[in-house]
Amino acid sequence: MRLWDLGQQRCVHSYAMHTDSVWALASTPTFSHVYSGGRDLSLYLTDLATRESLLLCTKEHPILQLALHDDGIWVATTDSSVHRWPAEGRDPQRGGSFLAGNLSFSRERASLEGSIPVPVHKEPSNTIPGTSGIVQHEILNNRRHFLTKDPAGSVKLWEITRGVVVEGYGQFSFEEKKEELFEMVSIPAWFTVDTRLGNLSVHLDTPQCFSAEMYSADLGIIGKPEDDKVNLARETLKGLLAHWLTKRKQRFGSQSVANGEVSSGKDISARSISHSRMEVDGNAENDSMVYPPFEFSTVSPPSIITEGSQGGPWRKKITDLDGTEDEDFPWWCLDCVLNNRLFGYPCCIVAFAFLHWCSFYLQACEGSTVQILTQGKLSAPRILFHRKLSVINYVVEKMVLDKPTESVNSDGTFAPGLPGGQTQHSAVGGDGSFRSGLKPWQKLKPSIEILCNNQVLAPDMSLATVRTYIWKKPEDLVLNYRVVQGR
Repeated sequence: MRLWDLGQQRCVHSYAMHTDSVWALASTPTFSHVYSGGRDLSLYLTDLATRESLLLCTKEHPILQLALHDDGIWVATTDSSVHRWPAEGRDPQRGGSFLAGNLSFSRERASLEGSIPVPVHKEPSNTIPGTSGIVQHEILNNRRHFLTKDPAGSVKLWEITRGVVVEGYGQFSFEEKKEELFEMVSIPAWFTVDTRLGNLSVHLDTPQCFSAEMYSADLGIIGKPEDDKVNLARETLKGLLAHWLTKRKQRFGSQSVANGEVSSGKDISARSISHSRMEVDGNAENDSMVYPPFEFSTVSPPSIITEGSQGGPWRKKITDLDGTEDEDFPWWCLDCVLNNRLFGYPCCIVAFAFLHWCSFYLQACEGSTVQILTQGKLSAPRILFHRKLSVINYVVEKMVLDKPTESVNSDGTFAPGLPGGQTQHSAVGGDGSFRSGLKPWQKLKPSIEILCNNQVLAPDMSLATVRTYIWKKPEDLVLNYRVVQGR
């Protein structure tokens, strides 16, 4: 530790009481004494005039910050707990002081057996306990769970859409558990995670956060059609702001959110005019229900951090929201929760289309005698599972019928033909999902297998998963089909 004279711009004294780097300093109001701590786990009190140093305490972790308060000094270390130690009071019976000489003398003194000073205090006078920090994390492929590891080696599985620990594995190999939980699924990255503060901070940014969707059946939502698409970010925001929305309705009345209007706070409708809106959900209903996979705990609620109306960071627990925070939430967040709308900036509309749709070719397997159904390119939602029989039903319909369907029916059934001889085909109905319609002739449908790169696709693979793990090429996906005999 060095004392500098600002007027002379030089070092006037050196104090060598630590045996490793000094990371934290705190001085008394009169600047007569200085507290110091650092990598050597020790807290010293040094008289700047007499150069006499006293070892107040030793810690189990390196010292990062010091703060004097009344007759105590608060010490923060790499551990998550904060301890308060007596700031003064030498006890000759428990410890002694020494002269802080030069650095070489200090290291020589520390190396001599029995020469290390005895700390004055053994236990802190007060402690603010902390939770175990996070030293390693990994977001799993399903984009709903992530794995964490704390300093003690304990591994836990978290669910992002509920903010809870799903399962604790104790002291377990992080890499082994990550491999064990691996799923061959492909879902866009709709959030980022930061653990620099020792806890989990999840960041949502528009429009990327609205890029991930799943079917309600895969989320286990009871009472909702299994082929309904659920936007993960929208439902997570609804779960986070459920308490706020209840308080807001009580304060402003139910009319404040009726018909998609906001009675106070930011004028979202005005913003809607100046920005291109991209409705990716397709559900115009103002559905405020929070589904079980998106229910957050009120016993241990998470906190929301955002830029407030005054431009500075703003933080509140979700249970402390009182319904008056319209000005503090981003406009796109309010419009999502209140009006059930998802927004994309003009330059991001193409990106949204790319994230939610997948183009592919559907061809007969090489050497197969089955008829060629279409030469054009098809498109479908990236989350489409072929276990929904959408692709298979299309193949069956084209093979069983004597003539192909050339137009889109009023009920939204698949139609490969487009006016003007175009070859780009839409494989979706009006709600963004495949429809083939249930017809009597389908009772005679043959067994069909869908392949990619000569590999038979599992029934639970989405188009995005096939493209990521099976196709593995930047070009449009190519799917093959063949008739399976004897089924």
